[in-house]
Amino acid sequence: MLRFLTGGESHGKCLVVILEGIPSGLKLTSEDINKDLVRRQKGYGRGDRMLIEKDSAEILSGVRGGVTIGSPITILINNKDWENWKDKEVPPITTPRPGHADLAGAIKYNHKDVRNILERASARETAARVAVGAIAKKFLGEFNISIIGYVVEIGGIKANLKNITVKDLPKIENSLVRCPDKKAEIRIIKKIELMKKKKDTIGGIFEIKVINVPIGLGSFIQYDRRLDARLASSVMSIQGIKGVEIGLGFRGSGTPGSKYHDEIFYRNRMFFRKTNNAGGIEGGMSNGEDIILRAVMKPISTLYNPLNSVDIVTKKSEKATVQRSDICAVPSACVVAESMVAFEIAFCFLEKFGGDSLKEIMRNYNSYLKYIKNF
Repeated sequence: MLRFLTGGESHGKCLVVILEGIPSGLKLTSEDINKDLVRRQKGYGRGDRMLIEKDSAEILSGVRGGVTIGSPITILINNKDWENWKDKEVPPITTPRPGHADLAGAIKYNHKDVRNILERASARETAARVAVGAIAKKFLGEFNISIIGYVVEIGGIKANLKNITVKDLPKIENSLVRCPDKKAEIRIIKKIELMKKKKDTIGGIFEIKVINVPIGLGSFIQYDRRLDARLASSVMSIQGIKGVEIGLGFRGSGTPGSKYHDEIFYRNRMFFRKTNNAGGIEGGMSNGEDIILRAVMKPISTLYNPLNSVDIVTKKSEKATVQRSDICAVPSACVVAESMVAFEIAFCFLEKFGGDSLKEIMRNYNSYLKYIKNF
């Protein structure tokens, strides 16, 4: 069983994550994690804090000599901005932001200082999740499973993308908005600049693709074992995500079944499809095609031209609190979503091929591949 817990606040001393269930024998160093932490901090439209934080992971347990030993992996990510806050007399925040956890959280946990909510509800927490995802990706890489994420739309500007593969990774990683369509990237950057001038924010859509997934991850037996349900839940848990679709998703609402469903073929002892409207998942299980997931992120809740709100102490009308924030964080959310998808794929992979060491899991997996070819 693979599971993790994160701890820490946005302006606290650090973030901590404990990941349990990674088998022994996986080569792992802090650099494997740090490269994804850097990717999370990139993206045109990010705020000033990205100039302060230079995220770096310290592995505290679960790894010896650069190899996992099977025990829980503990990771520490220091908040560099802590030094600027630790000795400050920080005034309370009493005007919640529309669209944020501020008001509901203050009422739920009986706080008159909204900072007690926003510190934990902040997307800063996703740095810990990216650390988990980096480890999950490293594990899945041992079985030639790749995960790529890219932006398909920001502010209504849609990219012209077809059949994105790992060969497109250089274009994705070199793009300021994680979009391999250069023409769309230029227009998106102009849109973000316009929102910045207006002191407004903008959202968008990203896509995650999982390549070389074996048939049979997940299950139809119980609701909580369905792969699509697990993926949707994990991606929806990311701050700011308001919708998830798999495969053709909502776009398939007007498509007849004869055009929607992916016909099955057989060649060279393998089943395959010529289309992938299902997004690689049927009946809650992977079907051997690429898993394709899409998610929409709302505009950031903090506006530099703040919306109307109410002071929770005086009950008087006030403008919402203004916190240091981003104009657009869709490219960063895409990296976080890669991590959450990697975690869930790794979870279901271990559920099916589980063992205590990497070698044991590899034996189980190779045996299963032989079974499929002889089915």
